[in-house]
Amino acid sequence: MTPQPLAAVRSIKVKLGLLVAASVLVATAVATLGRAGGVPAWLGVPVTVALALAVTQLLAAGMTAPLRQMTAAARRMATGDHGARVPETSRDEVGELARAFNTMAADLAAVDRQRRELVANVSHELRTPLTGMRAVLENLVDGVGPADPEALRPALDQAERTSRLVEDLLDLARVDAGRAPLTPQQVPLGALLAEAVAEAALLGRPVTYDVVVSPPDLAVAADPARLHQLVANLLDNASRHSPAGGTVRVVAEQAGERYVVEVRDEGPGVATADRERVFEPFGTLSAGDAVGGSTGLGLAIARWVTDLHGGTIGFVEPAAGRGARVRVDLPLAPPERGGPVGLETVVARPPRPTGDVAARPPRPTEAEAAAESDVPGLLDDVFGSFWPARGVPARVGLLAGAVVTGVLAAALLPERDLGLGTLVVLLAAGGVLVTATPRRRDPWTLTCAGLCLLLAGVTVVRDAEWLVVLCLLAAVATALCGVTGARSAAGIALSGLAWPLAGLRGLPWLGRTLATLTGRGGGAALLRTLVWSALGLVVFGALLVSADALLAEWVDAVVPDLTSDLLVARVFLTVAVGGVVLAAAYLALDPPRVDRADRDPRPVGRRFEWLAPVLVVVGVLAAFLAAQATVVLAGHDHLRRTTGLTYAEYVHQGFGQLTVATALTLLVVRVVVRRAPRATVADRVWLRAALGLLCVETLVVVGAALHRMHLYQEAYGFTSLRLLVDVVEGWLGLLVLASLASVVVLRSAWFPRFVLVSGVVALLGLAAVNPEGWVAEHNLERYAATGRVDWEHLQGLSDDAVPALVGGSADLSADDRACALGGRSETGEDRDLWEWNAARSRADRALDDVPLESGVAATTGSSASPCGSPS
Repeated sequence: MTPQPLAAVRSIKVKLGLLVAASVLVATAVATLGRAGGVPAWLGVPVTVALALAVTQLLAAGMTAPLRQMTAAARRMATGDHGARVPETSRDEVGELARAFNTMAADLAAVDRQRRELVANVSHELRTPLTGMRAVLENLVDGVGPADPEALRPALDQAERTSRLVEDLLDLARVDAGRAPLTPQQVPLGALLAEAVAEAALLGRPVTYDVVVSPPDLAVAADPARLHQLVANLLDNASRHSPAGGTVRVVAEQAGERYVVEVRDEGPGVATADRERVFEPFGTLSAGDAVGGSTGLGLAIARWVTDLHGGTIGFVEPAAGRGARVRVDLPLAPPERGGPVGLETVVARPPRPTGDVAARPPRPTEAEAAAESDVPGLLDDVFGSFWPARGVPARVGLLAGAVVTGVLAAALLPERDLGLGTLVVLLAAGGVLVTATPRRRDPWTLTCAGLCLLLAGVTVVRDAEWLVVLCLLAAVATALCGVTGARSAAGIALSGLAWPLAGLRGLPWLGRTLATLTGRGGGAALLRTLVWSALGLVVFGALLVSADALLAEWVDAVVPDLTSDLLVARVFLTVAVGGVVLAAAYLALDPPRVDRADRDPRPVGRRFEWLAPVLVVVGVLAAFLAAQATVVLAGHDHLRRTTGLTYAEYVHQGFGQLTVATALTLLVVRVVVRRAPRATVADRVWLRAALGLLCVETLVVVGAALHRMHLYQEAYGFTSLRLLVDVVEGWLGLLVLASLASVVVLRSAWFPRFVLVSGVVALLGLAAVNPEGWVAEHNLERYAATGRVDWEHLQGLSDDAVPALVGGSADLSADDRACALGGRSETGEDRDLWEWNAARSRADRALDDVPLESGVAATTGSSASPCGSPS
């Protein structure tokens, strides 16, 4: 069942107030704690929001569940399944509605069952006399039997039985439809009973009747026809089940404002378990004996007549211990009828729950548990077909893996540089994703996993934070595409958006997992175990650590710093990392349908609709290429005279625009390949020609952009950003070539994945080149050739550049080396194992033989420094 922490509250308004108050209180407390502990906003705000949402989800669990369950149950009932029920564990207005719904469902189920049984039993009862009459008539027609009164007597008996059955059914139909109004009048009860007994005696059964009325002149207000029908059916039932020579006793007496009529016989009686069933139409005893008169409807009619008069009827214990005793309790004057008394009045009524239902919640039945598992959640309507509910089973192992990853992050990351500890956390997170995803054997997923492993390895190979961060972002994007199996551009983009949404979509699954973890009475035991284990660790650990210095050293090396500020930061980091890993695990376990949004669009109707815009772009690119050719052929003087710009300024000014133009051209090619019609040969020829020309022009634009960046770097020096832009432009050129290939084959389904994989490979290639080492080496070569260098930029490079600055191809003097390495004082002795990084290790070895204290000021531009201003 869905947990309901606020089930004891009797008002839904109070529940909502408590929900808002608790959420605000938790958010305020967590935000205050984070601010006091110095937790940065980028970490504190998401954790605060996540914890507030978690508290809201916990307290709100079950508040709307009955409504959703009633919706699902109503849908099941509309299909004919009347066995649906909803839990009645809440005390508020929704709980009252759930109880009323269950009552209605039980009544409808009983009515539906009664209707089915009525149809079946009526068919059975009609078939018997009709079969008998048919047999007699066939004998007469075939001349087998004589056509005398004796031969026709069985047919007449069967016809009379059929007639009585039809009359009883008509009576039931009138009562059930409310068309059997009472006509109360003063009826002498003694005379009515005498008349009914006289009619029963005409049936010729070997019983005697004894009638006692007290007082003898007792008169009641009743419908004489209906009351006579009631007594006649009771007498018929008693005489049928009495032994030969038995006595049927009828007793009527007044009891205050009511009167009681009892019919007693000396037959086998009715078992206690059958005393309600026999009043149903065609009711049967446990032994299978039919009751209720010759048609099986007599006692059912008796109950309906009793209900019409506002009374009760039932079997009671016989005074002598044997026989049957039917008691009818009626008012002296029948009440006004508020509505028709129909078929539901004779249904075997289920016992109504008494007492405080919410205080003693019943254990749900298997049917109720199955119904609850099929209930659509609130989030199902939010995510719709994009992320439908698939009934993902609880996975305690994934929750434990996410918690362990969060604890590792809290222990290894704070106050440490990116290095071995970061890799360990990434590997733990990757292990959780691999365990969660059912696509672990898919070639695309395996490819993404391999790329993610290489990208994660950059954290222990390079020291440049910007490069490591780019690799980590690329690893996240690749992992998300791997677990969702995205194939299209929209699917890849939606995979990234689905990660934060998984934190919301996975809340029901998290609730099921926690319920599995703490269910079946194990929650308290688990909590006690954790408390006692933690207490034993703290008490005995503190005693033994204080008693042994070597053990204390071991503990200091293993246990992270738990000072107040760091403790708060570690707690926040545990929640943040554990939460994002758990969201990614749910995304891997139950990925959305990310590729549904990228369906093949309808092609355009006419060729000119796509051809004209493409030719316009081709013309614009042709004009740009013509301008580039003019600059190359006319020279720098012509450029200065016409634009007033130097060549360096000219190449710097347009590089960004060229990069954007290249990316937009890729988008144009992608859209046109998908939307342009290709039904005829002419369509395909025009498509290949126009887009091929566009791709070729774009390749020239890419070449021009790379040439401009090269000239700009030669003039102003090399930086990591300029090298990254070079790589990005080269990658765009590769994508242009891939687009050209897709134009040739007119297939582009493979292109989005190619974009992702090629981008990751380009980034890994950049990491392998060691960009900051490359920048340092080329700047020093430029310094040796021109005497110009930006010392401040070299000082800002990471440890990746130290080997090039110490032992590069340029022969630097001691002062120049001091300028290049100024400000570097931290060595490997200041770091622990979890900060280990291959680049920092190489830098430490390179700096071992280089004295940093040269007596030269390290501040660039200082009056006492030989490090000149950047040039």
